[in-house]
Amino acid sequence: MTQPSVAGLLTDAHLIEQSRGTPEHFTAIFDRHYRNIYAYVARRLGPDLAEDVASETFLTAFDRRHGYDLDRGDARPWLFGIASNLVARHVRAESRRYRALARASGQESGAADGHADAVAGRLDAAAVRGRLAEALRLLPEPVRAVLLLVAWAGLSQQEAAEALGIPAGTARSRLHRARQEMRKALGAEIEMGE
Repeated sequence: MTQPSVAGLLTDAHLIEQSRGTPEHFTAIFDRHYRNIYAYVARRLGPDLAEDVASETFLTAFDRRHGYDLDRGDARPWLFGIASNLVARHVRAESRRYRALARASGQESGAADGHADAVAGRLDAAAVRGRLAEALRLLPEPVRAVLLLVAWAGLSQQEAAEALGIPAGTARSRLHRARQEMRKALGAEIEMGE
């Protein structure tokens, strides 16, 4: 049985505090959170930009570690906030990605498969994916950012507010608006939990 590392037992705040004097300790923050940051950015911008933006997120976090609020044990909202700000610089790329997904979903066909149910299921999924991509593209970036931090990054509404540096009520309002727009775009096919 292997023993957990000392870094594995410390909160993010402790590691960041230690990294102020010994920068190598920040590596543990990278190791803990890079995969989730990368996955979130890849879903927003695609894999072509994800590695660069995820890496830039940690470079920015490292540069700003002296200003990190040590009362916050979990650095996830802070890191996702940095990533969201960097993603916002690439909004046009994100919009093109959603537009391409919407177009591609309308063109998918599974006729070669020959299995009627499988074909129908794929076509239904493609149609929903296309409408979802288009609805996401049409959302204003501040509204889309809250929705995707909650839906794709797994942050709570409060954590999304912290990540974006907005009041909790604003995050709640934006999330509500986003969910309404998604419901409208997708009709009764989905039920997004409140």
